[in-house]
Amino acid sequence: MKLIRDDLAVKASLLPPTVDGFLMLAAEAGRWFGYLPSAHTTLAARLQKVAPTVEAREATVFRALLRPPGEGDELLTARGLHPARYDVVVLFRTATVDDALALRESAAYRKLVETARAGSRRTHEVVASNAARIADVDHGPDHAFLFNYFYADDRDTLLKVWQYTAGWFQQKTSLPNSALMRPLDGEPADYGIINHGSWPTVPTFLPSLLFRPSFRSFVLANFKANGIAAQPIVYRRMEPQNR
Repeated sequence: MKLIRDDLAVKASLLPPTVDGFLMLAAEAGRWFGYLPSAHTTLAARLQKVAPTVEAREATVFRALLRPPGEGDELLTARGLHPARYDVVVLFRTATVDDALALRESAAYRKLVETARAGSRRTHEVVASNAARIADVDHGPDHAFLFNYFYADDRDTLLKVWQYTAGWFQQKTSLPNSALMRPLDGEPADYGIINHGSWPTVPTFLPSLLFRPSFRSFVLANFKANGIAAQPIVYRRMEPQNR
């Protein structure tokens, strides 16, 4: 691992990982205009109707709000990978990884997948474990929710670099929570880890990404130096349907 600007390097303060399982379904339905998505609420609304029929500890549907600055487009192109432009995400949390694997085979979940595929150009499905966490992400409040899709040839280096960049986010944006999802062996390898977190409001973090020089000189620079593609997208939660 190469460390750029080690004077800013502080590891994130982490809690022990959980044994939770995660099943994630992401879809690219609309178009992106720079950092902003087009209207894409139709598919999100359809998935919101189906998601409660899938039996899981927690099921949450998200619609994209904006795409902050990232890193690694050239690396993705060289590896033949599509950039992450998912404007709708459904995330299921289960008690264990085995539960997430079983959930993927359920009839209700397969119906959800069919709905997503019918209304989008591209989908991505993955079962993941919890590799690290700052704190569990609370999906109750209507916060600004992050999914950051990371790719690197070396997943061990990716995890090490994330610990320092997450430390920057804790210090500079008061990031209160984050659950790092690591795809199980045998799952699609488009992303080595997917970081999921939230802030109370967009102004909590966005000015730091746009105007704080160390975001580029430390965070993005360390991603680039270590061959990491970081593709962050910020979402809003769809309002839960009444059961």
